[in-house]
Amino acid sequence: MGLQTPLYSVYKDYPGVRITEFHGWDLPVNFSHGITSEHQSVRRAAGLFDVSHMGEIRVSGENSQDFIQKLVSNNLDKIEDKQVMYTLMCYPDGGVVDDLIVYKFNKKNFMLIVNASNREKDFTWIKNDNPVIQSMEKPPMIENVSEEWAQIAIQGPKAEKILSSLIPECRDIGFFKFRDDLRIQGIDAVISRTGYTGEDGFELYVKSSGAAVVWETLLQAGKEDGLMPCGLGARDSLRLEAKLPLYGHEINQDITPLEANLHHFVDLEKNDFIGKDAMVFQREQGIPRTLRGIKMLDKGVPRENYEVYHGDNRIGFVTSGMKSPSLDSFIALVLVKRGTGLKLGHEVNVSIHGKMKRAVLVKTPFYKKTGRN
Repeated sequence: MGLQTPLYSVYKDYPGVRITEFHGWDLPVNFSHGITSEHQSVRRAAGLFDVSHMGEIRVSGENSQDFIQKLVSNNLDKIEDKQVMYTLMCYPDGGVVDDLIVYKFNKKNFMLIVNASNREKDFTWIKNDNPVIQSMEKPPMIENVSEEWAQIAIQGPKAEKILSSLIPECRDIGFFKFRDDLRIQGIDAVISRTGYTGEDGFELYVKSSGAAVVWETLLQAGKEDGLMPCGLGARDSLRLEAKLPLYGHEINQDITPLEANLHHFVDLEKNDFIGKDAMVFQREQGIPRTLRGIKMLDKGVPRENYEVYHGDNRIGFVTSGMKSPSLDSFIALVLVKRGTGLKLGHEVNVSIHGKMKRAVLVKTPFYKKTGRN
């Protein structure tokens, strides 16, 4: 038996739920309606996700903003209090420690949201192992508060309608902003307009003891609007359609943010941060690889690490691939060499079980909603 979130006891006996081990956690792959239905529910109505396996690290004290600014690739000076920023932590050689979300309460108080697979590694890197903290005379206070918090995401075009029936103030929360003065069923919550699906939606952070009440309250409030509990399967297909990176796939210690086409989250003009020199050098020398999208023309599932060819030349590999419920076709993200001359509409081959299967380069993200968010 693996680790369990505060919500595990709520849904473990739901009829039709399928639980799997995910980086040491027992989590739902899908509920009774299945992955495709859950995926379509988020695209058309709303879905509810237990993401309490994610990690929360609090950074507080006088030097907090200066410390984080040197730790991450994006520029914290660009955001105000009660704003959220996506960014990356890198090693000195430019490889990625993790991608994370920074919640800025004020210059002395931050919360960093890290991936479940990297919780302990990230905490050790942030608190002890990174070169910035080793040079500080008075480092900020760094606490792993993951056990204190549960995280619930409500995503989809009807997410605002459902949540605002319980918390009317959520309508005024802007994209990548948050409030920490709201309550749901008398339970304090930090609520941000963020998500990992390509749809509008919110993420709610509540104390672990209140998670079950919040989960069941949201499900009941969204019943008439088609709110559906969703598992890891739909979470993965939704994020792939939206070209949202997953650590260990599109980014890792051997793939830089520039190779993963995450340039918008790397500010090479700001003062020094860990990995900057390596990425400046990589940009000057020529970024060797790029992340592209493909759609299969032949029958075949383009799974992770399958090799990609242009003619007889191996040019890269699949980082993530599966059937897209929105497009009803098999899609993949591939990390391939630059300088091949390949453009949108050009064909490549994916080696699947020893056979070359044709695919075509397509524009990404594969799916993009219109309107807000």
